[in-house]
Amino acid sequence: MRFDLMTSEIIPVDAQEPTMLSQFQSLEYLFRQACALRFSRVRCIQKIGSKLSNSAERGHGLAICSALLVLWILSTASSAYAQNVGPGFGYTYSPNTPVPPPPNVQGYPAPPSYGTGNAYSIGPPAGEALPAPGYGNPGPNPPVYGVPAQPYLVPAPAPNMVPNPVYNGQAPVGQPMFNQGPAVGIAPSQPYAAPLIPGPMGEPGPRLNEPWQIQPNSPTAESPFGYNPRIKNVPVDVYAQEGQTGRFSVGGSVNSDLGVAGQFVLEERNFDIMKWPGRPSDMLNGAFRGAGQNFRAELVPGNQVQRYTLNWTEPNLFGYSPFSLSVGGFYFTRIYRDWTEQRLGARVAVGYEVTPDLSLTTELRGEDVKITRPRIIGLPALDNVVGSNDLYTGRVRLAHNTRDSPFLPTEGHLLEMIYDQNFGEFDFPRGQINLSRYFLVRERADGSGRHTFTSSMRLGFTGEDTPLFENFFAGGFSTMRGFQFRGASPVDSDIQVGGRFQMLGSFEYMLPVTADDMLRMVAFLDYGTVEKDIEVNWDNFRVAPGFGARIAVPALGPAPLAFDFAFPIAYADTDSRQIFSFTMGLTR
Repeated sequence: MRFDLMTSEIIPVDAQEPTMLSQFQSLEYLFRQACALRFSRVRCIQKIGSKLSNSAERGHGLAICSALLVLWILSTASSAYAQNVGPGFGYTYSPNTPVPPPPNVQGYPAPPSYGTGNAYSIGPPAGEALPAPGYGNPGPNPPVYGVPAQPYLVPAPAPNMVPNPVYNGQAPVGQPMFNQGPAVGIAPSQPYAAPLIPGPMGEPGPRLNEPWQIQPNSPTAESPFGYNPRIKNVPVDVYAQEGQTGRFSVGGSVNSDLGVAGQFVLEERNFDIMKWPGRPSDMLNGAFRGAGQNFRAELVPGNQVQRYTLNWTEPNLFGYSPFSLSVGGFYFTRIYRDWTEQRLGARVAVGYEVTPDLSLTTELRGEDVKITRPRIIGLPALDNVVGSNDLYTGRVRLAHNTRDSPFLPTEGHLLEMIYDQNFGEFDFPRGQINLSRYFLVRERADGSGRHTFTSSMRLGFTGEDTPLFENFFAGGFSTMRGFQFRGASPVDSDIQVGGRFQMLGSFEYMLPVTADDMLRMVAFLDYGTVEKDIEVNWDNFRVAPGFGARIAVPALGPAPLAFDFAFPIAYADTDSRQIFSFTMGLTR
């Protein structure tokens, strides 16, 4: 006799097989049915117990013994078997999952077929007897509880178990094995022998060094390994140590254009203008820090130039936005050959970062320009500006910068378009276009030893009402080598008065000499002119070829030492020439 859970019937075994082994084989079939159909122990006991009395009345003693044995096995093993193996037919285990009704209830689909040869068959078809054991026709293998027959769909772990993905095909003792069944969408009758794939159920694993992309908060996304955890937020401890944001540096420079100067810089890149100190000790313990703003104070005393500046910048004006705000003040003094100039003023600028390389800046600047100690009296252009002059400037600047370094660039370009509208005691427009391009000619395999060709051009014009101190000037290391500072400018009565138009350019080739790129050589050609009016006078056009060296010393600062020799071959009669020019700096 055997009890069929599918039909709730006790079926007599063929008379040719009235052996005890056949009854135990029926018991195996009964137990596998109970686990596969996900009947609970209580329900199985109820279904078997309801038939015991009928079996006793019919004299089926062996069936009664088998049923009692099933009750004992179900009470001890079915719970563990359900946790370790999981249900069949692709259902996901959950304690709250309702038990499916029997197939004879109207409105529910029929269970899958159990025909011969089906890879998911869990027992013989209804009405067929179990084959008799023997040497030529062995019976079915005895069940191994805890390890289900293969193949099967991916089992789901119990709620209190943490899934451990298996990559070598071997599962730890007491742990379920994952990703061994067919992928979702494969019919149960199709054979499946795919290798283990580390990844979410039914999906291929990621490529090497790429993480799984899982969206835990998506209601439609499948959870990894075929189960839905109750807690989807994974706590992650991130240990970060804030770097140094403040800096105080002391340095100095010697320059053929600016003379000798010292430099003292106090900079804080995590400034907070609203965090005032509550007591004096707070000045060293967090005051004015924490908002990500920039603050810079610079003092540059020198024998020819003195510059003192304060600047505060909010890089994200409206939170994390591309707008920035900058406010600053300055005091500047410069001793020129023909007069001494002093500027005191303030500026406010709003920037907009269109792209990481493209920026737009608007600026409003107000300053008092004082001209003292004129070398010659009687020149109207100079006499009109002696004393204090109020000057206000509105500026719009568009810049596109793709250079790989601000000090020794080897690739990219810098394009600046600047328009100024000046008003106050003088009312005039001013426009400039500056373009520098850097071409990488060759380099070593490791990226060092770069040969760079540079082309630069400066164009500028200004209005008729431009005061003398706002004219364009040329000459010196930063504008045109081979001439003294401002020595390639228009002259009136031996006074360098500058001009309203400038066109300056340069070609330069730089190549490394040492393997560590510490020493580089340059060959260059500077050319251009500055004119009183907006025109090009070829009689005043200047050309100066030359060569030089660049020495990068990390201990002295980021800017290299520069030494150049230029030999003017075309120049004006009033120009002041100078073959050697240099700049040296030290920052600690």
